[in-house]
Parts: sequence; C-alpha cells; structure tokens
Amino acid sequence: MPKVQKKTKTRRKTKKNLVIVESPSKAKTIEKYLGTRYKVMASLGHIRDLPKSKMGVNVDADYEPHYISIRGKGDVIKELRKEAKKAQRVYLAADPDREGEAIAWHLSYILGLDPKDKNRVVFNEITKDAVKNSFKNPRAIDMNLVDAQQARRILDRLVGYSISPLLWSKIKKGLSAGRVQSIALNLIIKREKEIRAFKPQEYWTIDSQFQHGRTKFEADFYGINGKKLKLNNNEEVQQVVKRIEPKKPFTITKIEKKERKRFPALPFTTSTMQQTANNTLNFRTQKTMMIAQQLYEGINIGKGGVAGLITYMRTDSTRISDIAKHEAAAFITETHGPEYAAVKPRKGKLAEGAQDAHEAIRPSSVNRTPESLKDFLSRDQFKLYSLVWSRFVASQMTPAIVDTMSVDIEQNKVMYRARGSKMKFPGFTKVYAESKRKDNILPDLATGETVKLVQNQPNQHFTLPPARYSEAALIKTLEENGVGRPSTYAPTLGTIQKRYYVKLTARKFEPTELGEIVNAMIEKCFPDILNVDFTAQLEDQLDEIEEGKQEWVKVIDQFYHPFSKEVEEANEQMAKVKIKDEPAGINCDICGAPLVIKMGRYGKFYACSRFPDCRNTKPITKEIGVECPQCHKGQILERKSKKNRVFYGCSRYPECDFVSWDKPVGRNCPKCQHYLVEKKLKKGLQVKCSHCDYTEAIQK
Repeated sequence: MPKVQKKTKTRRKTKKNLVIVESPSKAKTIEKYLGTRYKVMASLGHIRDLPKSKMGVNVDADYEPHYISIRGKGDVIKELRKEAKKAQRVYLAADPDREGEAIAWHLSYILGLDPKDKNRVVFNEITKDAVKNSFKNPRAIDMNLVDAQQARRILDRLVGYSISPLLWSKIKKGLSAGRVQSIALNLIIKREKEIRAFKPQEYWTIDSQFQHGRTKFEADFYGINGKKLKLNNNEEVQQVVKRIEPKKPFTITKIEKKERKRFPALPFTTSTMQQTANNTLNFRTQKTMMIAQQLYEGINIGKGGVAGLITYMRTDSTRISDIAKHEAAAFITETHGPEYAAVKPRKGKLAEGAQDAHEAIRPSSVNRTPESLKDFLSRDQFKLYSLVWSRFVASQMTPAIVDTMSVDIEQNKVMYRARGSKMKFPGFTKVYAESKRKDNILPDLATGETVKLVQNQPNQHFTLPPARYSEAALIKTLEENGVGRPSTYAPTLGTIQKRYYVKLTARKFEPTELGEIVNAMIEKCFPDILNVDFTAQLEDQLDEIEEGKQEWVKVIDQFYHPFSKEVEEANEQMAKVKIKDEPAGINCDICGAPLVIKMGRYGKFYACSRFPDCRNTKPITKEIGVECPQCHKGQILERKSKKNRVFYGCSRYPECDFVSWDKPVGRNCPKCQHYLVEKKLKKGLQVKCSHCDYTEAIQK
C-alpha cells in the first residue's frame, strides 16, 4: 500500500516594522526595548541637504530649495529603501526637535512615504516606557517644525553664500560668514576693544584684625560717620589712619543678625549645562554636547542592559514632568529625610523667546545614582552625568539656611564692619554645592562691648579691565540677547575657531588679525547682520513659523530683499584688503631669499618671499630652552597643532619623534628617572613625572 504524504503548511514569514533613527547607538538601545517585531536602522544624521557647490536656493521661485542626497550616503539610502519595501510599516523616530523633524521629512521623501500618514514617533527620553508609549501614539510629520528648520537653513545659506564669495575676493580664500557666528565674533571684538581702551583706576582698602578676649576676627574699613567712604588714594587712607588712636579700644555700635535662604538652581537647559560644564569641568562646548548625546542615546549598564541615562539634551525649558518630580521627592525623602524634600519646588520663569518644547535636562531615573553607574561610564561621562543628576536632585530640595551676622565697630567716627556666617541647615547643598564655602564664625559679641585693633593693613588695588569671553560667558551673552538657539551654540563657537577668526588663550576668546578684518568688513557693509535686536527678532520669527503663526517664504523675503541690495553695494564699493606679510628676519633654507610671516587657515606660518617660485614653508616655533629628553641632541620647540593647540616636539623631527602635550621642564624624576613635565591641574600648575605618580609643587 503506497504511503500517503502529509501536506505541511508553510508558515508565512511575519513582516517586521521598520524604525529609522539617526545614530547606531540610539538604534541599538531602541531595538532592545521594542522586541523582535521591529527592526531599527540608523540614517546616520541627515540624508538630504543643499548642495555644497552652489547656492541651491531659487530666489525667484519663492526661495525653493534644491535638495540633493548627501555624498557618501548612497549605501545607507539603498539599504533603507530595501528594508522599507519589506516592512509592514515604517516609523520615523528622529530626535524631537526641528532638526529631527526635518530628517524625518527628508526620509519620508526618499522612501516614498506620505508625510500626512501617522508614521512619526517622538520621545523625550530613551527608556522602555517612554519608547513603548510613543509607538502607541504616532503622529503625522509636523510641517510647521519642518518649515522652521528649512527657513533657518535657507536663511543661513543665503547669508553664507552671499557674503563668503565677497570675503574670498576682497580679503582671502576659505573665509565664511553667518548670522550667528558674525554676532559671536563681533561680541568678542567689542570686548577686546573695551580691554584695549581700559584705563585702570586706583583704589584702596584697609583690612584689619580685631581681638575680643582671646579670639581674633577680621573686619574691613567701611566709612566715616556711618556713611560708606570710597578710598581713592594713599592720601585719603592716611587721613583715616590719623583719626585712629592706637591705644584706644573700638566700640561695637551695632549687631545685625539675619537668616538667609539660598535657593537651589533650576535644572539644566542646554545653555546652562554647557556653561556649568565649561566652568566646573573645563569641558569645551562641543565635548559637552558629544557626551550628553552618548548619555541620552544609551549606555550599557550591566544587568540593566542598554539604557538612556538622561532626557533630550537640546532644550531651553526648565520644566519637569510630574512623574519625575514624584520620583525625586521619594528618593530625597528616603535618602536624606522629609525635611530635605521641597513641598513646592522652585519653578523657573520661561526665558523670552524660549520654545518650551521639551523638559529640562534630567536623569531618566533619579534612582540611578552616579556612584551606582561609575563602573559603566567613562571618566568624562561620569563627570557630566554627576553634574546633571546632582543639579536635578538639588532643584527638588529645600533651600539652604545660613545665619549671617554683621557687626559695626567704631572709634572716633571711623567705622569698620565684620561679617560672619554659619550654615544652619544645608538643604540642597547636601547634593549640589555650587561653590566651596566655609563658615566664617564671629565670636559672641554684644552692643557696647569694646574690642582691640591688633592689625590695620592698607592695601592698594587697581580696577581690572572686563574679562575676555570664555565659552560659558559667550553662550550666556548670546542667550541673553536672544541670538541663536540650543542647537546652534556649539557649532557657532566651533566655526569661528576653525576659520581662525578667534583663538582660545587660557580658555578665553581672543580675536585674531584676520577676525578683526572680517568683522570690520561685515560691520561696514552689513550692519543688520551684526544688529543683535534684528537677529533676535529673526529668531522669534523662526519660532512663530514653528507655531504656525508665520509663513516661512514671507519671513525670508522680508530679510532677503534689503540684504541682497547690501551685497550688491558691497561688491561695488568695497576695496580689496591686502593682508601684509611680515618680514620673519630669517632666510629660506632652500633658496636663501627672505622668509615672511603669512596668515594661513590654522594661523601664522613662515613662507618664502619668492612664492610661487619657491614653495618652502615652515611652522612658527619657539625654543623653550630644554634639551630633548629622548635623543638628547635637539631642542624642545613649542608648536601648534591644526586645532591651534600647543604641543612640544623635538627640533630634530622627523629624525627624533619626541612629542608631548605637556611642557618638559628639563629635569628627570628622582624616583624613576623619566622626564618631568609641567601640568595644569585644578590646584594650579604642578610638576609631574611623565611615567610614574611623582608630583611636586611649582617653585615660585
């Protein structure tokens, strides 16, 4: 009897949903949360943009942009199209801001999706609950957000590609100008002019020490007859000193005791995080944003797998979700006690022009303390996460209470004032100390008691010029003036350094000669570009496009018509600027002609005066008077990298390849005999061994 073959059912392969994000690390984190029914791929940022070789904007056809696929993204686009065809449904999960919305819109075009379909998902933090909930409520692409991003991109292209060719023809090739970068450069140069024009003013203080019983305490000269008196010169100081009788005691005429509350700072916005990281961690703005991106997109935390540790890091809001508030209150109560948890945490006033689209930057879970994650984070990730975590927790805590005491001490109508303070209740400072403070405790004093003057030291001082901008100070000023938005600060500061318009000296911005020439030209020909109010107004109009209150074409048109006339006038009237070559005082070692100092993309360098007949160039170096510790034949030279960072190398390079970021001091370590270097630490300059842990203080 023949065997009957059984029919086997062939299982149809279930189609997966395709999710597209910007970065591979974000893709990896999200795929773990969504499970096997989803495939998550990365677009690696933007896939379409305006062409680099031309303007790419048709000013005669309502500023229609001509987008092209970005060079090098062909394989990515091919893979995305292939997977999109196989997918049951495609979700676009780029970041929750204008830039992310534009990326989603470009992806929908490339993949042939309808922007009106509900295929856009957004989340403010990359946690399992937040990601899963976002997929329950997909929405259509928000064209107002896309139009706001397009308007900014087109405005910046019109400005950059109109002014830059002028700079190339009139000054030097390779230069650029932009709306926000031009204002940043102008602010730095204005500050430099203030410093140059500054004339120091003399003033004096009298720092004194008094004794009550066996206890000594300090006080400062306040004034005469109860009125504050400013001491401008030594003559005025001597008049005060003459009134004091050395053997006669001083009398305590007034004691004022107060209780002062110190409130915690609000949670971080993008700019306050950049400023604080720059001031306390010495992080450059771009570094801060890079590390924040890593913390947002996800870190492997052992048993917990990959998790996003902070909320979205591009925000101008200090708002906190109710869930996060309750979680923080429970954590603070359990860890520090109920007296430390604020019943009504301080709310911040929304800054003028702020979009308030996202929450403040905070940890995705307050229960993930920095110490519990230390083994899974790099050193810099740990530092930034600790800063974000402690700032958020502190913002939900009670204020610190400080007892203050002010004591007026008089003799012959000459008045001194002593100030004391003592922490009564630490409050938020338990987790976030904004600055190191010490109690200054005065002895128990009473009105009418007498004290003895034991030291009276007049000191001469001079007023200081305004400080140059640090990265933190410049970002703060730009934000206060309403110029730029959270996403623009880091690239703006990067551009003005890359173009060598400014250089960082001791972590402060200093304009270069080239920067001053470019600024003078823009100041003369394009005053509106440097008008802070005009640019701030333009930023507000971009926000109104996002809110659907303005049409993007109309906003660009209002700007471009007067601007294009300024470009035409500048082209006709502006004289060509010649950057003079400085004589170097040495001759070319190839042809013997004099060398000159030229201005290049990365700063000044030596070049032969017979260029182009002789193309010899040399970096400008400086001997530091130390023999090379490697070959013991050459001298150590101070050089500069392409990023304008100082490093030290041997004069015999390439025969000797010695190089060091730290300055060799010309001595060997007494422990291991390796060379010693000068190193900048938080405590100041120290001499350290390049090999072992030997350290010594700098001898002044």
